[in-house]
Amino acid sequence: MKIARSTKATTLALAGALALTLSACQSGSEGSDTTTSDSTASATGSGLSGTINGSGASTQTNAQQAWRDNFRNSEPGVTVNYEATGSGTGVEQFIGGQVQFAGSDKALSADEMAAATTTCQDTGVVELPVYISPIAIAYNLPGVDELNLTADNIADIFSGKITKWNDDALKENNPDVDLPDLDIIPVNRADKSGTTQNFTQYLKDAAGDEWSYDPAEVWPIEGTQSAEKTSGVVQLTQSTEGAITYADASQIGSLKAAKVEVGGEFLELSSDAAAAIIDGSPAASDATDTVLTIDLKRDGSIAGAYPIVLVSYLMGCQSYSDASTAANVKAYFNYVLSKEGQQAATDAGAGNAPISDTLREKAQAAIDTIK
Repeated sequence: MKIARSTKATTLALAGALALTLSACQSGSEGSDTTTSDSTASATGSGLSGTINGSGASTQTNAQQAWRDNFRNSEPGVTVNYEATGSGTGVEQFIGGQVQFAGSDKALSADEMAAATTTCQDTGVVELPVYISPIAIAYNLPGVDELNLTADNIADIFSGKITKWNDDALKENNPDVDLPDLDIIPVNRADKSGTTQNFTQYLKDAAGDEWSYDPAEVWPIEGTQSAEKTSGVVQLTQSTEGAITYADASQIGSLKAAKVEVGGEFLELSSDAAAAIIDGSPAASDATDTVLTIDLKRDGSIAGAYPIVLVSYLMGCQSYSDASTAANVKAYFNYVLSKEGQQAATDAGAGNAPISDTLREKAQAAIDTIK
């Protein structure tokens, strides 16, 4: 069943709620032009001062809140603002010079990278995979506490081929569950979203012919139930019996999350299972020493690895026109990267899988180039 109405308007009021704080449109800040490498920067304090502004992925909301608050404890002179505008808007604002850093659930395209390089004093971009989290297939189905879905099931649900919860294809994978005779209402993101990019990439890689659309930041099917930003799709799904959506696992609230089939086993989402796919995936073909993008293997070929994973990137410039801005960005990135910072996000319920020591070492070398 395809629902021929949009609910974008229902979530416009949520945009402000996602912002950790409003970002200003100035790039300058005042203070020292030096900082300390690695996690020691967050532990000692260095007398830095000023303000840096970021924008981007709403999936990073909880993590950015934890990073910002804990960083401020050790660097009280630096104010870090992050507005959860969505990945697409964050990248646009970063390229436009409105913010000093951005968060994105999708790596920069070649055109975006070229434009960002120009913004960054023609030096280059630092792009780091600092937030790793499973994307939940979250559903509102009272009385159904466990749900098993294959990649084909998920593709058929979101493409409208399967329209009832008691469809035989779903009953086959859930023999002990009393699935109701209820319409399925798939809910997708209405805005340009890195989460949508990651989800549709998974469907393309894992479901094959059952998903005929190319991966994209914009949902490829018209006339669906939709809402803006992560909080929007979660709220709509929570208020609609029979609804199902895809969203960052840390933000699904009271919704249940389906188990996803990998190699004949239905895996529950977890940070450990999400981390497993990172460790088993190669670097992207256009990755460099400062652009640490990953080509995720989402096809279910990595045993024990939850395949619907979001890797959200933190991006900044290698060179800023203002020395104090560079120092503040560098110090903040150092904290985010540190074991302390990664654990702070996890402890705050961000749902992230802390990055490995190997990845941390590579990312540290990239951050050290910021000046």
